[in-house]
Amino acid sequence: MLTVVSHALDDDVTPPRINGRVAADWLTHFILDEIRTRRAMNAAVIGLSGGVDSAVTAYLCARALGPQNVHAFRLPYATSSPSSLDDAQTVADALGIHLRTIPITGAVDGYLQYEPDADARRRGNVMARTRMLVLFDQSAKLGGLPVGTGNKTERMLGYFTWHADDTPPINPLGDLFKTQVWALARYLGVPAALIDKAPSADLEAGQTDEGDLGITYARADAILRVMLLGYNDAQLVRRGFDPADVAVVRRRVESTHWKRHLPTTAMLSNTAINEFYLRPVDF
Repeated sequence: MLTVVSHALDDDVTPPRINGRVAADWLTHFILDEIRTRRAMNAAVIGLSGGVDSAVTAYLCARALGPQNVHAFRLPYATSSPSSLDDAQTVADALGIHLRTIPITGAVDGYLQYEPDADARRRGNVMARTRMLVLFDQSAKLGGLPVGTGNKTERMLGYFTWHADDTPPINPLGDLFKTQVWALARYLGVPAALIDKAPSADLEAGQTDEGDLGITYARADAILRVMLLGYNDAQLVRRGFDPADVAVVRRRVESTHWKRHLPTTAMLSNTAINEFYLRPVDF
């Protein structure tokens, strides 16, 4: 198996590193190959939030397919930050890709008016799933493939909406930790304003990813790099990681394992899909 990003351990507790050139070239070919595999598709469809993950994905898709074949969508809710919309515009202008804005406020409020007691978590999930509905419908209209933007840190910590952020059939960033996405963004030339701003799901004023998670991405990535190699909590602490940080990461990884799997199928035959019925490429 080709290894583009190495997570070999050293003697410190720093986040994992990345070779920007190698990763960018590999992911460019990945996107192009996946589009070619689906013969009915000839373009990429992306939700452009104004954050670094979707910006890096847009840059990679433009490299792979040409800017004329990248369709980006700003999908703001009424409370979305105007600066996020501006940052998304900056990316689209820099790349020369298609950009369209489709507000989701009416669709979201059309449902939530019947759920006035919905808390921030539920409201955020409704917004995320509504955005994905739009992207899949636009992909049907444009003959494009929805491309995911979630990074490995979010996926491992369960910091995403099931059947929303993780729904697109391909995800170029899914095996890159957040700190590696930042490094790749710098290599690709993503505007510094997007790289340097605090990551946020943009659900309410002042909300940040790291505030929600209770740990910085840098500390989480450093722990995950080692934890995913099979080290237990005691071993992580002996390597120099803070016990409280280890507990935060372990709790999130263990409690969200179900979110990283397809729906569980009740097996009634020896041809159950995704259990027994697998093509060679699925192994």
